[in-house]
Amino acid sequence: PRDTIAWGANAQRIIVGKAVDTLPPDLRPFFDENRSYLALHVTDPLDAEAKTPAEKHNHFIYLDRYGRFPYTNLPRVYKAAVSKYGKSKLEQTGLLPWQIGVYSAKLTTSFQLARWDEAKLNAAILAGYVAEAHDPFNTTENFDGHLTLQNGINDRFGAVLIDRFSSFFPLRPNDASFIEDPTDHAFEACLSAHAALETILLADRNARATTKSYNDEYFDHFYNLTAATLIRQLSDASTDVGSYWLTAWTNAGKPAVPQTQPH
Repeated sequence: PRDTIAWGANAQRIIVGKAVDTLPPDLRPFFDENRSYLALHVTDPLDAEAKTPAEKHNHFIYLDRYGRFPYTNLPRVYKAAVSKYGKSKLEQTGLLPWQIGVYSAKLTTSFQLARWDEAKLNAAILAGYVAEAHDPFNTTENFDGHLTLQNGINDRFGAVLIDRFSSFFPLRPNDASFIEDPTDHAFEACLSAHAALETILLADRNARATTKSYNDEYFDHFYNLTAATLIRQLSDASTDVGSYWLTAWTNAGKPAVPQTQPH
């Protein structure tokens, strides 16, 4: 059973914090004001996953169950995918990109109705899912390395490296930009994350070859081999989270956000 989660909580918090910096001046104050709230609630989907078995399938997509890269067998429109594969296969193989589409729409509605408390919660939850789409191990059946005898690699890559080295990360996300099709964009993010898997699996094997345990030497070596990939995925995730927020707000008609409270 898939009971391991990939990006650790620290990765989620780094991504959501950097995403705020990508926003334009007319939207940013609302997110700036709620930075600590967003950092606290970006992991809500992970907490829900731990408590609710039905939530699990929203956190991943096993692209490799759909033929070969770039997995064109799998329709990106949910109804078309259901009619081709059936609901139970889709649930078993994961719904992550569609879940991003669902929360993108929820956030749009919250903005339209000026429900600001609901908007900040939906923004945090959406950010959590968007972050997950950038974690290579959320896009594969080999989510924890068990198929290649590299058990726990998702945790070593997505949690341990971040806990050890994140103070050195030169994350440079781009400015947020409008996303034409939120679900389609989520599929592209998953594909691009998936394309990084081989690099990470190979790096783990190479780092392991010089040392028999997961010690400092292993992690230094593993980091040297994967830092570029890790930093790119975190930066892209931050850009995308900001872009999803901006898109929902734009699609809602760019409502004026509440003014910052005086402190």
